[in-house]
Amino acid sequence: MHRILVVDDEPMIRRGLEKLIQQADTSLIHTDTAENGVDALEKIRSSRPTILFTDIRMPRMDGLELCQRMQELYGDIPIVVVSGYGDFEYAQKCMSYGVKEYLLKPVTKAGVQGAVNKLLAGLATESERAYISLSKLELWLEQIEEAVWHLQDEVIREMIEEMRIYCSSRRIEERQLAQLLNELLAKLVKQIKQRDVYPIVCEELLAEASRDSGFDGFERSVQGLMKLIRAKRKGLLREPVEEAKGYIERNLSKELSLEEVADMLGLNASYFSQLFKQMTGETFVHYRIKRRMELAKKLLAAGNHKITDVSYEVGYADHPHFTKTFKKFTGYTPSEYRATLGIE
Repeated sequence: MHRILVVDDEPMIRRGLEKLIQQADTSLIHTDTAENGVDALEKIRSSRPTILFTDIRMPRMDGLELCQRMQELYGDIPIVVVSGYGDFEYAQKCMSYGVKEYLLKPVTKAGVQGAVNKLLAGLATESERAYISLSKLELWLEQIEEAVWHLQDEVIREMIEEMRIYCSSRRIEERQLAQLLNELLAKLVKQIKQRDVYPIVCEELLAEASRDSGFDGFERSVQGLMKLIRAKRKGLLREPVEEAKGYIERNLSKELSLEEVADMLGLNASYFSQLFKQMTGETFVHYRIKRRMELAKKLLAAGNHKITDVSYEVGYADHPHFTKTFKKFTGYTPSEYRATLGIE
């Protein structure tokens, strides 16, 4: 539904214009009226119209001043000026304030409806050009997130240049663009945090981005985010899974939990579990038990360790549980395994 505001100090002219406008398409158009420029601005503040029709000569605030104020406050609302022959000079000034159409009194049905249809068609085209689909924004977010996570500087630069060209072709307004980029950055930071691998404090980065709108500021913020990620990752001497393997190896006699190892690495337990399985092909628990059993085989093969001592050495205070687990992995009990090696 399009709302068209008619501004004129003469009641009969207001009603006449309303009727002509509504005849264009009553299913799509709703009209409202104002007696002068002051009244019009108050109504616009509470409910923005799609199109504004205004007379030139009015008390309190005339059409010329209203057009000037509209350009300053609501430059995207198209204006149609309606005036008599004697007001042509004023009408020319109104045109300098971005007025789209100029109709001479007495107005005709064809003139009014032609102006309405032309402006609505233009708004539809402009709206289409200025619109960015949700799927496009989600694709940008997904691609940038992956590039940030893998610290791909060149991909980031190419992505932002692609976004810049696209937004320019759609004629996205500066204010709209600033809001879009700030929202995109906030979602990017949120999704990086949701990975919850390297705890990152980004509040200062987001605050700085809100003061530095545009693509240059957006790119600096994304680079800043990658810098934070790099700094966190440099805290690990080796890849997380390799670091975890070494920690497990040094603590086979202890009852290590996945949460304990993840905490040692500064990783989220759920993420670490998935990462470990992806990199090793085994679950954390299965890998730890396997390493314990391999150590047990070495100790049993030495021959100078009691089986109960081997059990404690690989982290099993419950000897029967150790025996059961060892047989599950090797097919032999500890005693049978020693026998296959010729050790009594």
